[in-house]
Amino acid sequence: MQGAFMRRHAIRIAFAIIAVAAAASIAIGDVARRSAARKLREAILAELQPVALKNCTFKRFGSANDGGYLMCENLIEPLDAAYSYGVGRNDDWGCDVPRRYHIPVRQYDCFDPARPTCNGGTFVFNNECVGDRSGYRESRFFDTLENQIRKNGDTGRRVLIKMDIEGAEWDSLLATPDDLLASIPQIAMEMHGFDNPKIVEVLRKLNRNFYLVNLHFNNWSCTPKAAPLPAWAYQALWVNKRIGVPDPAAPFPAPMSPLNAPDSPAWPDCQLHAPRSRP
Repeated sequence: MQGAFMRRHAIRIAFAIIAVAAAASIAIGDVARRSAARKLREAILAELQPVALKNCTFKRFGSANDGGYLMCENLIEPLDAAYSYGVGRNDDWGCDVPRRYHIPVRQYDCFDPARPTCNGGTFVFNNECVGDRSGYRESRFFDTLENQIRKNGDTGRRVLIKMDIEGAEWDSLLATPDDLLASIPQIAMEMHGFDNPKIVEVLRKLNRNFYLVNLHFNNWSCTPKAAPLPAWAYQALWVNKRIGVPDPAAPFPAPMSPLNAPDSPAWPDCQLHAPRSRP
C-alpha cells in the first residue's frame, strides 16, 4: 500500500518536473524568438538611412496625402516611359507624370478590376502583376519586372517606376537583375513589413544601386510591434547612384523633407525623430 503511494507520488513529481522543464523551454524559445525578431527590425532600420543629395530638388507627385510620392524633379528628364505597379481605383502619381512629361504610364494591377482615367494623360493598363516569375497564380497572371520592361520595348530606355504592391515587392525585386536596377533613374515605392528576412536582403540590393533619399512612414500602419520602426509600411525614394550626388556636408541620416505629408490627415502621425548614427 505504502509502496504504491510512493510510486504514485514519484510519478506526480516526475510529471511536475517535466511540465516545469517544458514551460521553461517554451519561455526560453519565446525570448529567443523575440530577440531574433528585434534584431531583424534593427537590421531593417540600419538599411533605411536616407542620404541628402546635392543635386536633388524634391517635388511631390500624386495626391496631397495617401497616393503621393516625392521624387527628384530635376533628375527625371529625359524620360521615355513610366511604370505604375499597384493601381486600384485611382492612380494620382500615374496621372501627374504623363501630364507633366507627355509620356505613357504603363499600369500593372491584376487584383483590382478598376480602370483609372486621367484627363490630359495616357494610361496603358495591363491586367497583370509583377512578381518573381512568369505564370498564372489562381487565375491571375504575373511576370517579372525585367520581362515587362522588355515586352514594352523599354529595355535601356529611361523609365520611372512607382510601386505599391502590398508586400510583393520583396520577391519581385529579388528576382530583378542588378544590371536592370542600375539602369533605372528613380524608384518611388511603398514598402511593407518588418518580419521577413528577405526585406534586409532586398534593401541591401537596393542600396548597392541607389541612394535612399526620402523615407516617410505611412501613419495608417503605426504600431509599437514594429519598433524600432514606427510603422510597418513606409514610402521610399531610391535615386540611382549614377545620377545622384551625395552632399557630405549634410546631416546623416538626412532629415525628412517637409513635402512629406501624413497618408491619413485624420490619424496620429509616427515618424523617426531621434537622431540616428551612421552604421
